[in-house]
Amino acid sequence: MMASARYDGGALGRALSQSNVNLWPFYYKGIYHLFYQYNPYGSVWGNIVWGHSVSTDLINWHAVDPAIYPSKTFDIYGCWSGSATVLPGSKPVILYTGIVDDFKTQVQNIAFPANLSDPLLREWVKPDYNPVISSDPSINATQFRDPTTAWLHPDNKHWNVAIGSARKEGQRGVAILYRSRNFKNWTKAKHPLHSIKGTGMWECPDFFPVAVSGREGRDTSATGRGVKHVLKVSLDRMRFEHYTLGTYYPALDRYLPDQASVDGSEGLRYDYGNFYASKTFFDPAKKRRVLCGWANESDVTHDDASNDIIKGWAGVHLIPRELWLDENGRQLLQWPVEEFDRLRSQHVSLANQAVNPGGFFRVNNIDSVQADVEVTFEMSSLEKAEDFDPSYVGDAQAYCARHAADVKGGVGPFGLYVLADSALEERTAVFFKVFKHKRKHVVLFCHDPTRSTKRVKNIYKPTFAGFVDVDIDSSKTISLRSLIDHSVVESFGAGGKICITSRVYPSLAIGRDAHLFVFNNGAVDVKVSELNAWEIRTPFMNKEI
Repeated sequence: MMASARYDGGALGRALSQSNVNLWPFYYKGIYHLFYQYNPYGSVWGNIVWGHSVSTDLINWHAVDPAIYPSKTFDIYGCWSGSATVLPGSKPVILYTGIVDDFKTQVQNIAFPANLSDPLLREWVKPDYNPVISSDPSINATQFRDPTTAWLHPDNKHWNVAIGSARKEGQRGVAILYRSRNFKNWTKAKHPLHSIKGTGMWECPDFFPVAVSGREGRDTSATGRGVKHVLKVSLDRMRFEHYTLGTYYPALDRYLPDQASVDGSEGLRYDYGNFYASKTFFDPAKKRRVLCGWANESDVTHDDASNDIIKGWAGVHLIPRELWLDENGRQLLQWPVEEFDRLRSQHVSLANQAVNPGGFFRVNNIDSVQADVEVTFEMSSLEKAEDFDPSYVGDAQAYCARHAADVKGGVGPFGLYVLADSALEERTAVFFKVFKHKRKHVVLFCHDPTRSTKRVKNIYKPTFAGFVDVDIDSSKTISLRSLIDHSVVESFGAGGKICITSRVYPSLAIGRDAHLFVFNNGAVDVKVSELNAWEIRTPFMNKEI
């Protein structure tokens, strides 16, 4: 990846294409494959094909030729999102959305590897009997896309797949369910897998099981006792993703969210920041569920892609995350895949360092423009926590904007300034703040990039935030991990209970002029119980084979 003349871009192998959105990963015979929407002719939207990259460790990526591209009547206007499934006998198959009729109709197609003996699966064949799934009069053909990875029904006789859509009026999001015995002839089920009113179009649905206890992942077809199911959808209207936890009833072709798992915009998110079009896959080699996500650029508008042209890319692939169910059963936990730790190099650490109210200090002896930081904070007291405004229960982002990093409080804000220049004229704040709420306390976790750049204009710099499901009253401690990569900040609060990603574009805090600080703008002392920070080496960034 190249840095532009105006600011640095990420350098951790993130930009897997020049115009990438929607990721479709899977594992096959020792190799991780990642497909993505890609424009081979430039860093703007158009000429979209299925880009294809491969890796043996999810960190170092190599580019191979595009897997599929528009060439048939059933996809002549575009090969859009989809999924990969490995059929019995180790036979991969792609399900993808093709665009026909001058973008008016979306259909579902399949493709197979041309040569199963090729471990890189470089060539794919599209059968002439495509499309295998077309819309019927009850479906809006312009909102009918992104088939999930297929799962085998417990009867071992037929496959299921869900496709994102919306009712004709466009207000009710729906995951339409289809069944097939041979992966060629598909029949629509009598009712959808799940739907909910008021959410609009569901893009990029993902449906998979997680173990009720333990961290081990489950194959996509796993059902029955010992698992819960997750349904994730990308809300086209809001450009955020939400998921629910619940129970899958194969005999009824139904998914029912838990009573405490809220559908729609007030529900759970993988990531409360710049994160969209994600996809998980089961990694049989390490028996884990891996999440791959995408973040768009925040320095461009739909009418002006000049910054993307200068940079040479549009959108970035985030660090893959392992995903599993929290022991409380109420949410998922996420953590960067263990392979990422191999990139750690220069290391600094400190412990038991107090940060007085209004104080801050710089973490020295580390080049923090490309770094991995883990820190545990301990609060001396919660007595000065401010009262929580209950009108913000469902809108942490707005609450963070109101209680930003520079707004002095009771218990917090405290956390990190990342990608900061030495004078703190530029800085992106990653922080916690604790509030009183009834008989307990509420923890707010925020990204505040409002001061992330001093010279670059017209940057979208929203605060991002979420509430953390943690018993701060008992522990009075909370942990934070942030992955810093030039223009990307990915943060994991409380051991992965909450994640936030931001895109920022410093003009001063670049290269060796980017620094890392710890700060406390609260009214009580905060102690850094332990801090470890590593410089991160640059892996292969989609190097061509």
